[in-house]
Amino acid sequence: MDFATRLELLLEVSEHGSFAKAADARNIDRSVLSKQIKNLEDTLGLRLLNRSTRSLSLTTAGYEIVKQAQRVRDELEQTRRLADTFHHEPKGHLRISSSTMFGRIYIQKAIKTFMNKFPEVSVELVLDDRKVDIIGERFDVVFRIGSPKDSNLIARKLADNHTAILASEDFVAKHGMPQTPQELVTLPSVTYSNGTFTTNKLSIAISPEDTEIKTFNTHGRYKVNEAELILDGIQAGLGYAEVGLFMLPKNIKEMGLTPLLTNHKLPLSHGGIYAVYSHRNQPPLVKHFIETVQEKIGTPPVWESYIDDYFTLYK
Repeated sequence: MDFATRLELLLEVSEHGSFAKAADARNIDRSVLSKQIKNLEDTLGLRLLNRSTRSLSLTTAGYEIVKQAQRVRDELEQTRRLADTFHHEPKGHLRISSSTMFGRIYIQKAIKTFMNKFPEVSVELVLDDRKVDIIGERFDVVFRIGSPKDSNLIARKLADNHTAILASEDFVAKHGMPQTPQELVTLPSVTYSNGTFTTNKLSIAISPEDTEIKTFNTHGRYKVNEAELILDGIQAGLGYAEVGLFMLPKNIKEMGLTPLLTNHKLPLSHGGIYAVYSHRNQPPLVKHFIETVQEKIGTPPVWESYIDDYFTLYK
């Protein structure tokens, strides 16, 4: 086993926090891994790890060597990806993450097209509504809803995240068509709640003549932790909700839904939909995949046609 590989093994032990987990990730025997780390220490003439029966930690020297190992791994990955660009047929592996609903509707479609176009490409997709660690979890590209806040990453905007307040026709028949936000928020709503994030507020102008946005607390009768269940709850008449247009699979008329308070101003956009990747590199496969996702979304995005004359509403 060469020196660079042993450095990478040390890095993985550090990342996983144990020999056992790192060995499982590498699909090698723990004793083999331990022997290779010992060989690395012998080669360098340094003790890199403090070992005990219950804990494992880096020595001061080990900490510095791990930082160097990270740079070595990054350079090796960049070299491999650069080599891939010279192949007539693109190939390589993409590790992708996306919010659950956007991933199921659009990212999966893009992956099918992408993998059929490039048969030597492999893809790993992780759907997760939490904010993943792009660098730490080694994702090549992540698709996020809302404005990215990490200045260490590059974000390419794919579309605006416009919203609408929707309810089922049965809901309106039962409760009536609300005329003001104050009246609306007394009615049952469908609320998204996942961890510390809960959509139990509505930001909207008080009246059609008012341009200032006010925030109201909503009355959540049905709370869900999956975005797809919001639409199910609305269609079932369990409540109304403000939803991102990207969540709509088709025209709301076909879904039995109607928009509410369309003569009241909403915020122009709740951030956007972004493809986010590391500053370190953007391999050609990432660029090609982002372009494939953009094709599936459309420019302008297809979902903006799912509410007739949407851009005349909420002004």
